Amino acid sequence: MQASISISTDPKLRYVLRLADTCLILAQRLGEWCGHAPALEEDIALTNIALDLVGQSRLLYALAGTLSAPNSYTEDQLAFLRDERDYVNLTLVELPNGIRKGQPNDFAFSILRVFAVASFLKPLWQRLQTSNDAELAAVAGKAVKEARYHQQHAGDWVVRLGDGTQESHRRMQDALNQLWPYTTEMFSNDPVDEAAHATGLGTRFGDVKTAWLADVEAVLTAATLQIPKANAFSSTGKVGRHSEHMGFLLADMQHLQRSFPGGVW
Repeated sequence: MQASISISTDPKLRYVLRLADTCLILAQRLGEWCGHAPALEEDIALTNIALDLVGQSRLLYALAGTLSAPNSYTEDQLAFLRDERDYVNLTLVELPNGIRKGQPNDFAFSILRVFAVASFLKPLWQRLQTSNDAELAAVAGKAVKEARYHQQHAGDWVVRLGDGTQESHRRMQDALNQLWPYTTEMFSNDPVDEAAHATGLGTRFGDVKTAWLADVEAVLTAATLQIPKANAFSSTGKVGRHSEHMGFLLADMQHLQRSFPGGVW
């Protein structure tokens, strides 16, 4: 069994990994819809969104590999050979496609999550185009176009289902109630954000909250959905403290690479 690699606590590396891990883990969840989506066209659409996110994560892992001194890691090593606490993705993206018991695949929850995350990444990528790291700025220039499409596609579904039948509205509101508490983590700045801001690497995650909320509120209003009341809960995935679901996800995702070290197609 392939051993895990060790990751430094360098803030620049952690900032890039937060973006890469969030994209990769959401792609992993979306990949679970392949062959199971409610319609063939949507099956293809979700798979394509997942592939976009994998592409973004690969570019970010390539950058992270150059920042992992004294080691120099490949994309595959960073994606597949870290322990759970060394992943720093938003907790929202690691949650199962249906987090209620008896709902292994809840399309309402999954499509709403795509919309929420894309609405977060779009303004983040827009700002990262001015990063003083030329490679990160180039990734952002490509990724912002994809995030805009993801947001539009998922947003159309949110409105269609939220303002649809009584049953579809109920399911969308239920999904929103489940998802909303996890959005707080997106905008909680910490030393990694502050270091990125101070050095010119990138914007603090919390600085895109106003843009995110404007886009989200507009779609939720059109979908006749009610934003849940705020509470004190805040998830902690981006500092390496994950939900109980993350370990199971990684066991599936890492199995091949750890069982056959260095294996290639």
